[in-house]
Amino acid sequence: MTKRVLVVEDNELNLKLFCDLLRVHDHEALGVSDGREALDQARSFKPDLIVMDIHMPHVSGLDLIMSLKKDAALSPVPVMAVTAYAGKGDEDQIREAGAEAYVSKPISVMKFIDVVNGLLDRPAQVDTEL
Repeated sequence: MTKRVLVVEDNELNLKLFCDLLRVHDHEALGVSDGREALDQARSFKPDLIVMDIHMPHVSGLDLIMSLKKDAALSPVPVMAVTAYAGKGDEDQIREAGAEAYVSKPISVMKFIDVVNGLLDRPAQVDTEL
């Protein structure tokens, strides 16, 4: 079954690469190059996964992840963060913001797809509190 993946990435080459990789692996991919459009696109596209660049102009990927996780409709959607500027403690900060996975750039194609498929194959989180 085809899964829907929203890719939020300001670098056009990376955006094309990620979307092409996803499509080759039978996923439906929608690329968003301006983080300011990410929430609206996520609400309308209804992705099964969001691939999020962390360092973007106008809005940070960390802020977007936190906004996604505060949105009742989008909070269950897993987020895979990608960034080229990984410093000490960045992964912890990214995970604290709500990302379920983290991949550093330049990406390994196999690792990227493995992480994507791992997140898409996870059982849906069910809220057991009434």
